[in-house]
Amino acid sequence: MKKFAFAIPVLALALGSSTACATKKFVRGQVTEVDQKVEGLSRSVEENQERTRANEGKIVEVDAKAQAAGQRADAAGQRADEARAAAAAVNTRADAIETASKRLVYEVVLSEDKGNFKFGRAIVPDEAKGELDQLVTTLKAEPKGAYIEIEGHTDSAGAKETNYRLGLERAENVKRYLYEQHQVPLHKISVISYGEEKPVAPNKTRDGRAQNRRVVIKILA
Repeated sequence: MKKFAFAIPVLALALGSSTACATKKFVRGQVTEVDQKVEGLSRSVEENQERTRANEGKIVEVDAKAQAAGQRADAAGQRADEARAAAAAVNTRADAIETASKRLVYEVVLSEDKGNFKFGRAIVPDEAKGELDQLVTTLKAEPKGAYIEIEGHTDSAGAKETNYRLGLERAENVKRYLYEQHQVPLHKISVISYGEEKPVAPNKTRDGRAQNRRVVIKILA
């Protein structure tokens, strides 16, 4: 009976020792697992930081390339502007030379105050056709190489852009009539619209506006 009683504390001590060992192993296992997770997170953070640094480097590189491209585009635009300015200067000189080489022989004015172009209309009236027919008759008596300039004009009523188009339509219709009815070579005819820019009379009066609605035909030699 006493031997059995002595065995119980020994058994309890053994069980307690086993339980303690098991607890320590469990704790060590948990700590190891936590350490592994921490280590994995640390590696992940480092990788993210590395990727971030790499991306920042790429962004800086892209910005530098974009800035360089912008500078090249600005330089190209400046060169294009300079080329256009040079071309405009050449054209201006060429126009001046061409103008100086031409001599005005005579001119014909087709305006509403003479019963020709009406307000807002670009169709060539019959009265104007008669004057154009007479013009061609006179033109045939001129030396070969005669040149015709046709100017379209309007009064100041309406929008400026609308008046420009109307003046151009009037000049183009006169050009078409000369070509279709009298076979005047197209390469000897040029047209231009001044719209409302060159009035010959005040636009404040009805008669003045009628005079400004006109087509001027200049014969040059």
